[in-house]
Amino acid sequence: MSAHEPRIQRCARAASPFSYASNHDIAAQPSVNQGSAAESRARRRRLSPVDARARVRYCHAADSPTEAHVSKKKVSRRRFLNDAAKASASIVVAGHLPMIVPRHVLGGPGYTAPSNLLNIGIVGVGGMGSGNAEALSAENLVAFCDVDPLYMERNIMGDGRPTTREPSPERVALRTKFQKANKYADFREMLAKQKDLDAVLVATPDHMHAVIAAAAMRAKKHVYVQKPLTWSVYESRLLRRLAKENKVVTQMGNQGHSREGTRRIVEWVRAGVIGDINEVHIFTDRPARFWAQGLPRPAAPPANAPQGLAPGAVLRSGTVGGVNSALRTALNNADVTPPAGLRWDLYLGPVAEDIPYHPFTWRGWTDFGCGALGDMGAHLIDQAYWALDLTQPTSIEATSSLFGTMTIPVPPSAPPEARPTQQQVSFPMASTVHY
Repeated sequence: MSAHEPRIQRCARAASPFSYASNHDIAAQPSVNQGSAAESRARRRRLSPVDARARVRYCHAADSPTEAHVSKKKVSRRRFLNDAAKASASIVVAGHLPMIVPRHVLGGPGYTAPSNLLNIGIVGVGGMGSGNAEALSAENLVAFCDVDPLYMERNIMGDGRPTTREPSPERVALRTKFQKANKYADFREMLAKQKDLDAVLVATPDHMHAVIAAAAMRAKKHVYVQKPLTWSVYESRLLRRLAKENKVVTQMGNQGHSREGTRRIVEWVRAGVIGDINEVHIFTDRPARFWAQGLPRPAAPPANAPQGLAPGAVLRSGTVGGVNSALRTALNNADVTPPAGLRWDLYLGPVAEDIPYHPFTWRGWTDFGCGALGDMGAHLIDQAYWALDLTQPTSIEATSSLFGTMTIPVPPSAPPEARPTQQQVSFPMASTVHY
């Protein structure tokens, strides 16, 4: 199984596609009741690693004859050919030639019957979403959903530019299934119309994770949600409760947890290779090299701005206000024309404020992402947490540089002494969190 492969697929590819996540499950995994076909299929995919090993041993014991059953009598070539001829004659039916049985009828190791495949809907078809869908290309991908349908099409089928790189067999299979599947821009429409879904994979920006996963679980669909699990602690607790109430199988996607590097670190630490560990320091440079944080919300400066905050993206004052004014004006001067076909209203989803479209990377904005901690913490903190068998922290202390802000003007009805307030809109450029 590849490092990016979500484990909501058949048992042949992984011992436990819905489990193996330990502390990283999005909810306690309740046993699935005897009932629907979808529950039965999911139940067959929830073998623990111990059960899987037991099944392997059982298969070996059942398929391999014991010494008592093996004849020690030597068989001559003439005897072998004579017996083979008799066997061939015995399967001639009513004078016809021997029947050739199709592979899908015989089954066998590594084969999954069509009735055992999962019907899966993919919500969010960007980098991780298309990668996860490719890993699931052996299943029935019956629905794809993205708020930007044209981007979804390009991301899977290609943008038409010439390339010398041949697509992988999994990508070819994904493209075939994408062409046959139903396409949606609104996940609610997908859930309402696709009654055949067994499971839903969620790979959207962070602010939509819980909204989509909760709707899917209420519809009795099993869910795989990319990390970070949710935008807030409340949402995580909600999903845990819904998973228990609806008896669905759940998993949070964390490709770092599945890769060789993380597992090797865990082995080294637990083997005592580096000795006793009393303190762990974890670093990431994501806000400095991959996306910007600490930015103000794009906005045009007020017409009556003082000299230090003059209109235009020119820094006229070294104060924090002057820097923020120049930044927000420069950001506002960017091309803010939404891509053709993008449903920005659906992208905003549960965000209460009607934020105008702007094309800047979503992870750093508090309305959409969880910043560097939510992005890389799921990978980097996981290694120490797993290797040292840590539990919940007893205290948390955090310090940071300034958040990016936007100015909230004084309402007309406010008293004369009222002053504008600042709303935090993007995560700090730098922060230190001590657990």
